[in-house]
Amino acid sequence: MSSRAPMWRAIAAFAVIAVSLLLALNLKANLGLDLKGGTQIVLQTKDSERVKADAESTDRALSVIRGRVDALGVAEPTLARSGDTRIIVELPGVQDPREAAKVIGQTAQLSFHEVKSIPAGGEVTPAEGEQLIEDEDGSPLLIGPQLLDGNGVKDASAGQQEQSLGEWVVNVDFNGEGRSGWRELVGAACANPAAGQRVAIVLDNKVISSPGVVPELCQAGGGASTQITGNFTQKSADDLAILIKGGALPVPVETVEQRTVGPTLGKVAIDASIEAAIIGIALTGVFIMLVYRLVGFLATIALGTYALLSYALLVWLGATLTLPGLAGFVLAIGLAIDANVLVFERAREEYAERTSAGLSPALSTGFNKAWSAIIDSNVTTLLAAALLFIFASGPVKGFGVTLSIGVVASMVSALIIARVLCEWAVKRAYVKGHPGITGLAGTGRIRKWLTESGPDLMKRSGTWIVITLVVAVVSLGGIALRGLNLGVEFTGGRLLEYSTSKAIDAEDARVAVSDAGFTQAVVQSSSGEDGRENISVRLDDISNEEAVEIEEALASVAGSVEKERDELIGPSLGKELRNKALIAFAIAVAAQMLYLAWRFRWTYAAAAVLSMSSVVLTVVGVFAWWGKPIDGVFLAAVLSVIGLAVNDTIVVFDRIREHTRENRNQPLRGVVNEAILQTIPRTINTGLGAMFILAALAVLGGDSLTDFAVALLIGLSVGILSTIFTASALAVVLEERFPHDPTKAPKKVADPYANVDDGKSTTGAVL
Repeated sequence: MSSRAPMWRAIAAFAVIAVSLLLALNLKANLGLDLKGGTQIVLQTKDSERVKADAESTDRALSVIRGRVDALGVAEPTLARSGDTRIIVELPGVQDPREAAKVIGQTAQLSFHEVKSIPAGGEVTPAEGEQLIEDEDGSPLLIGPQLLDGNGVKDASAGQQEQSLGEWVVNVDFNGEGRSGWRELVGAACANPAAGQRVAIVLDNKVISSPGVVPELCQAGGGASTQITGNFTQKSADDLAILIKGGALPVPVETVEQRTVGPTLGKVAIDASIEAAIIGIALTGVFIMLVYRLVGFLATIALGTYALLSYALLVWLGATLTLPGLAGFVLAIGLAIDANVLVFERAREEYAERTSAGLSPALSTGFNKAWSAIIDSNVTTLLAAALLFIFASGPVKGFGVTLSIGVVASMVSALIIARVLCEWAVKRAYVKGHPGITGLAGTGRIRKWLTESGPDLMKRSGTWIVITLVVAVVSLGGIALRGLNLGVEFTGGRLLEYSTSKAIDAEDARVAVSDAGFTQAVVQSSSGEDGRENISVRLDDISNEEAVEIEEALASVAGSVEKERDELIGPSLGKELRNKALIAFAIAVAAQMLYLAWRFRWTYAAAAVLSMSSVVLTVVGVFAWWGKPIDGVFLAAVLSVIGLAVNDTIVVFDRIREHTRENRNQPLRGVVNEAILQTIPRTINTGLGAMFILAALAVLGGDSLTDFAVALLIGLSVGILSTIFTASALAVVLEERFPHDPTKAPKKVADPYANVDDGKSTTGAVL
């Protein structure tokens, strides 16, 4: 074994921890609105009679909206274009979206006025049609009635004056409708030298420019275009041109999504997730220390660095941490445990076969032989995370980001940091003399029983397939008879959730909402945080003013109420999100099958995908029978279930592939059964480790994360059984029906992990 590899791993581990600590101490995480509270509004631009809604026109609308948001005085607002025709506006701290939605969504109003006078002290009383307003420098102006509006502007652009020394100007072109108004305005301004022959260009009741009319223009009497001069830089000229053009060519906007989250909900979720992570890591750590002793203890220490690595990656990438994103981090803890369990089980096998070689070679071989399954299983999880990022929206998109970060961090903590610690420990003289304390010197009673007298599971492969079909029929029955309780994200509509200071019966709340005029509302109650009651109201699309009426109606019977959540999804967006969810699932299945077909064989790929699909169908069926909501968070859970279910199957198939290669003349069912029995301890240990974490999240996560954790618990439990019984049984049946003949099959790419050091030689470098 080369001594350089462990040294470089140790240096890499130290460097990763040091850099992560530096990033964590110096950078601050970006919290999503669902964690810090506030309002998010998604606007969809529409085609107008003169302007097509595209990236350029949407950017102009964004510039106008940015000025409006600034006028609201919201601290640290975020505005961005999403795609070609959507604008996302985030307003931290805004709990009443009425004013924001009204100001942000109204059509831009651009108008041109004559400057009547420039008041110098004293008050001026405007006549009819006149207005006292401040110019762009804050000086008072008395302006006359509107003589030209934005519909008369054809174009506006920044440019440099001819024969000038870099002086920037704004060129404005008028269309046929605007030329007559421009001539009238120029004539009025030129006839009023007392006011400096000025005109005022006003956007949304704010003067954006008030230039004086030059003598040449007065002599020409107007024209089809004009030029605004001043002390412009290139940026200020561009900004003014955008405002004039944007106001002149207003792109209608429609609110397709609006979310408001109360300030306390996010804090509760953060605290609950932190508690769940701590409790989950503690329980998982105790469990793997009982099972794997010293190396389990060292793996727990390495697991503790996972949180640091994850947070450092998050702040370094500038990603936004959302509520489902917190769940993604907690979920990835289970993936880190999975990698360590795979390694330790492999190391146990190697040590049992070659005790004389010692602990160190057994552990190194364990890491090397587990590498293939670890890579394959994490790739499938990353595929699911990528699909979430591409097809989901809002906070759920953040789950895809943080799950990816968590997967990377879990692999670093398990395969680099844990490896450095464990390899250092097994080389100590005391440990060499007492190998039993490492947890690698014994295979365990369960493994011994399974190896010596384990059941022949594949003898009844047909029975397991029939049971799977029965469960699928029951699940489909729930979907058909009970229907899916699709959330507003997929159906469109509005969901309001309030916490009340005193207990209130759901029927009393329903009557109060109905008496307020909302007879079709679906009203439900649930237990909230700190002994408070939660009331949720679900309706079709209603206005912000009507939402306030519902809040007042609930307050009349429940005392004080506090808004926890307010989600508005337009019907068109709901349909789009529903379609995207189906597309995401279809692509996830196809991507998993293609990857598995490449890594294994199409028969194994088909078996894995069918098994995984049965797990997903079971989770959906349980939620259908239970009446639980099918929303964006559930979508995140389902795609996570896809990754977890395929994870387990890959580990078993990886062992089947290895045993098939070593026992080509043995009956297939016997080889598969032996592989299953050998991987059952890993499946159980990994499953229990993940269940500790998810159970803590289900208990502590509150309403927002409980359903997510429950869906994953169901998926993980069913997935373990499906891996052992369904996937392997299907693989056996398909392989027997379509057997693989190496002499006739086309030459395939060699398995890149087939030649790893198996521990039989004590020389050679460890990769």
